[in-house]
Amino acid sequence: MAGRGKPSSLLNYIVLRLLLTLPMLFILLTLVFVLLRVAPGDPAAAMLGAHASVEVIDELRERMGLNRPLVVQYFDFIGDTLRGDLGKSFRFEVPVWDLVKHRLTATLELVFFAFLIAVVIGLAVGIFSANRRGTVWDLGGNVYGILTYAFPIFWLGIMCQLFFAVKLGWLPTSGRFTGFLSPPAMHTGLYVVDSLIEGRFDKLVTSLRYLALPASVLGVYISGIFARMVRTNMLQTLKSDYVQAARARGVKERWVSLRHGLKNALVPVVTVLGLQFALLLGGAVLTETTFSWPGLGSFLVGRLLERDYPAVQGIVTVFALGVVIMSIVIDIVNALIDPRIRY
Repeated sequence: MAGRGKPSSLLNYIVLRLLLTLPMLFILLTLVFVLLRVAPGDPAAAMLGAHASVEVIDELRERMGLNRPLVVQYFDFIGDTLRGDLGKSFRFEVPVWDLVKHRLTATLELVFFAFLIAVVIGLAVGIFSANRRGTVWDLGGNVYGILTYAFPIFWLGIMCQLFFAVKLGWLPTSGRFTGFLSPPAMHTGLYVVDSLIEGRFDKLVTSLRYLALPASVLGVYISGIFARMVRTNMLQTLKSDYVQAARARGVKERWVSLRHGLKNALVPVVTVLGLQFALLLGGAVLTETTFSWPGLGSFLVGRLLERDYPAVQGIVTVFALGVVIMSIVIDIVNALIDPRIRY
């Protein structure tokens, strides 16, 4: 049997991918460490203010460990990260993980619903455009894909706030939950899920209302990429011989598009979905800041402004692990939906 004895199985591929993530994370963490240190400004001086004396600043630098050689700081940082210790925040003087874990679920909830919206809109627009190639509807789908990616996400967020929140008054402008109603009990940290577990329909509706604008803005922002990918791959697939044969057998066009065209066009689209997860996390930083969403993105902006090295390094590490895990999951899904893929 061809390929026997070679590391070509899916299991071996997964193990290989996991091993390859180690040097990738190592390079990423090194870049974060270096870029934070070469940035202008002193974290101790930024925390104490412009009127602090040199003696007080030096004392804080010593307490923060910033007076040690960079090589020592670097290896301590790498060693602590490998042990799962993200360090202690300079500003809050508590472990970084204690700060991250309470905000991680807020970001995951936002990213999940944004991802869902992006996939639904992208598939709908892409399939609709491919089935109407050369028409005004196809042109509209292409324009949609270009504009959604061209608009700055913070500008799109502000425009939606002005229209849906300020002008129409349908949705709240910012935040994650109203101050007049206590948040759902913390079971998972995801307000939508926790509201269902608690059986509180009013809290579920409130959670969805606050989630609607930021998730929609972030989802629409990347949906254009999916729409263009689906359209392009659908058009290529619909020209294939087996699709023409299905049409010759009298199969309805709708079933030809869905069962033959879409299924085979999804393989490269699924790959792009995984790549766009990193874009979602990047967009979440600006979206959370625009909508005052209490997640890791807005928290990261605050820690960058205060040069809180351990907090920034910890958040970036969590983001990097999320992207790596998603890329591995996407590769596994690709292998499952496409039997032609071999490793």
